[in-house]
Amino acid sequence: MNILFVTASRVGDAVLSSGVLDHLVRTHPGARVWVACGAAPAPLFTATPAVERVIAIAKRRWAGHWFELWRATVGIVWDLVVDLRSWALAWTLPARRRLVLRKRDDRAHRVRQYGAVLGLEPPPAPYIRLDEAHRRRAAALAPAGLPILALGATANWGGKQWPADRFAALADRLTAPGAPLAGAAIAVMGAANERPGVTALIEQIPPARRIDLVGTADLLTIAALCERARLFVGNDSGLMHLAAAMATPTLGLFGPSRESLYAPWGAHTATVRTPEIYDAIVTAPDYDYRDQRSRMTSLAVETAVAAALDLLARQGPRP
Repeated sequence: MNILFVTASRVGDAVLSSGVLDHLVRTHPGARVWVACGAAPAPLFTATPAVERVIAIAKRRWAGHWFELWRATVGIVWDLVVDLRSWALAWTLPARRRLVLRKRDDRAHRVRQYGAVLGLEPPPAPYIRLDEAHRRRAAALAPAGLPILALGATANWGGKQWPADRFAALADRLTAPGAPLAGAAIAVMGAANERPGVTALIEQIPPARRIDLVGTADLLTIAALCERARLFVGNDSGLMHLAAAMATPTLGLFGPSRESLYAPWGAHTATVRTPEIYDAIVTAPDYDYRDQRSRMTSLAVETAVAAALDLLARQGPRP
């Protein structure tokens, strides 16, 4: 059986769709699966055994990237095409069955929207498969004997970023003597181009407790490190969703984005937001989505720390 799975260009949406892919793999044993997605999330699917090929879609002018994807896939008769990008591609390929996300619904979480394409309720939770090589790399990065606090202090837009000095203060509170994560190693995660915004945060962490994953590791190694962490605290970002997919207790920080659509998924997660609701932020007279200044400054460190402590108190011991 041949299955083509077309998913998102961004890491976060690709992670949120990963439960659908896992469902397809589990319910169609022996299938040959191709995944088409953006270049950034493409590595996420390379450890999934049934995935024969991952096609990274690099955006081109005049939608040329879709023509390239069509050219790469039109020579196969697909038993099933699952298209979560709502493009015309699915209708132009030879396929016995097509399941297409018809329209985004701003009233439902993305995980529910993706699951609905297959008629699944409850929807399958995001799930990223790892291999032992990535787990070994993560183990080599983790200081022996220390719990890990993972921080996702970056995001794809400056407006969603809680200031780095707030993350530093939160880490100090959570890892201080007597705190639940006393003496923990602190992992800072992000892409290479995001390093300038978190350099001061990284340098503040004592070298013996520092795990620098900003542009230094691939996504599956970061996922394996999250799998080992006691807690992840981060902005609304792909890394937040990746941590939640690894069943890591995950606290998402929100301001100019909607928890109803993008909260980390699962009973092991929580969110905290600015005192201002989403609508108040995006309708403010000085709001401009092109502005990279943080819209998260009103979120107090004490509020985030309290939410993190509450989430930790609700968790059992990590395996």
